[in-house]
Amino acid sequence: MTDPGQLDLESMSLERLANLAEGCTGCELYQKATHVVFGDGPVDASIMLLGEQPGDREDRAGEPFVGPAGEMLDAALTQAGIEREDVYITNVVKHFRFEERGKRRLHKKPLRRHVKACRPWLDAELAHVQPDVVVALGGSAARSVLERSIRVMSDHGVPIEWEGVLVLPTIHPSFVLRSSGDSERRDELFDLLVSDLKTSRELASG
Repeated sequence: MTDPGQLDLESMSLERLANLAEGCTGCELYQKATHVVFGDGPVDASIMLLGEQPGDREDRAGEPFVGPAGEMLDAALTQAGIEREDVYITNVVKHFRFEERGKRRLHKKPLRRHVKACRPWLDAELAHVQPDVVVALGGSAARSVLERSIRVMSDHGVPIEWEGVLVLPTIHPSFVLRSSGDSERRDELFDLLVSDLKTSRELASG
């Protein structure tokens, strides 16, 4: 069992961190989750993609962004000219928070205490990877890093300097998916996500 708040995580390798996170008991979310979902990607990545929390598919696989939102993200990365293998992908909260509806497990927004409990893991990932740009996928991810309010639809695509890193807010891929009933709106949101990812690529290479 591991309480991340009691360990010097920044002195450990990413591989060691991922192994330790498997036993994380920093909050109660581990009790129902199938797997912890730690970050994935090269330690020298110039871009970090940061989501809110894993979903059902990610929880079952133990890997970030492998469900429908991950497929949407992959498509947007391709359009933006970014290889997924070149970016580090992670979430603010490492366990899936959900409520059961019959056989379905529905996403529930993490609470502030869950974000706080997981913060040592994220801080350690940031310290190891040292990205030039953190693309915050959705308002929850942006607020958790910047610790202030962000309105994604008005603030997206504009980098915010934070402790030597540029944080670039954008929409979460799941937001694009939720607009599937309106193809025109879905295309508009997808193009917005692609545009912001292109901006992150330009900032990282600049």
